[in-house]
Amino acid sequence: MIRQFSLLCAVLLLGACASLKPTPVDSGLSGQVSIGPLCPVVQVGVDCPDKPYQASFTVLTTDRKEITHFRSDANGIFEIALPPGDYILRPESPNSLPFAPEQLFSVVAGQFTRLIVIYDSGIR
Repeated sequence: MIRQFSLLCAVLLLGACASLKPTPVDSGLSGQVSIGPLCPVVQVGVDCPDKPYQASFTVLTTDRKEITHFRSDANGIFEIALPPGDYILRPESPNSLPFAPEQLFSVVAGQFTRLIVIYDSGIR
């Protein structure tokens, strides 16, 4: 009896899901996050490139209402679906450093807006 009930629930759940059509993800925000400087003293002829950085972000409307939160991956890459509109990207910081400023951006239908986010490490 329990097995039949479980099977019936599974069939009903699958049937309900099958009737839902996925919303196309054709617009949003994508980008790359890095952090720098990473060397305490920059010297001529010594390369000290910024490194990819995993960070957390909040997307806000232009009137500062929270839309969503997300995190870049270990390589600093992110992509998030958003409907067309104007937004603010707020990089989160665990303390005062590292720090990255907020960025205004617009999403256009059928496109992913690309942003570069650079966190200031505070190293000088």
